[in-house]
Amino acid sequence: MNNKKHPSMRLMCLLLVSSTLLFAQGPEQAKYLLNQVSAEIKKQKNLRFEFQYVLENKEEDIRQETEGKVTLAGDQYKLEFLEVIQLFDGDKIYTIVPENEEITVSAPEESEAISVNPSQLLNFYEEGYGYEWDISQKVMGRNIQFVKLIPTEENVDVQYLLLGIDIAKNSIYKLIEIGNNKTSTTLTIKNQEENISLPPDFFEFNSAEFPNYYINN
Repeated sequence: MNNKKHPSMRLMCLLLVSSTLLFAQGPEQAKYLLNQVSAEIKKQKNLRFEFQYVLENKEEDIRQETEGKVTLAGDQYKLEFLEVIQLFDGDKIYTIVPENEEITVSAPEESEAISVNPSQLLNFYEEGYGYEWDISQKVMGRNIQFVKLIPTEENVDVQYLLLGIDIAKNSIYKLIEIGNNKTSTTLTIKNQEENISLPPDFFEFNSAEFPNYYINN
């Protein structure tokens, strides 16, 4: 039997494969990838990573760059960012400002000291957004696939976000927020570790460690 395909048949097969790939790389594929990331994150007992945070508005000639570090375990976290330490023990948030030797204690819904919410940083996209498959990039040997997140409700601040995912690890590499005021903020995750050994009281606030600090309840 002759197994050679007629040129027109080969062309038809190529078209079918191409059409399937194009269809796959749409909202459903984007959502599937995000679900894979969520599943990978939820498997971990805890996470720790460093990050670079850049705020930029080219029209206003503004560029601010800083770095931070965060440790997460469920809803609990310890964040070091903008020369402030923020600790959430699952009940109260303790915002520690060494420069002023001051500590503010607040409920999660009351805290506005830091705009980044670490406990939601890696899963914020699960609600309130539509998804689109976006560009892919090669970054230092890593395959990074971007998913575009579009707010499903009118948002006066955010036009859209781009979430860069390391597809080999199903982990978040970069988050880019494009504001309606043409300001972009970029958060790049570095040196991520999972299931590290933490002391039992790691997320507990101990006032004895800050003997001269004013505590504002």
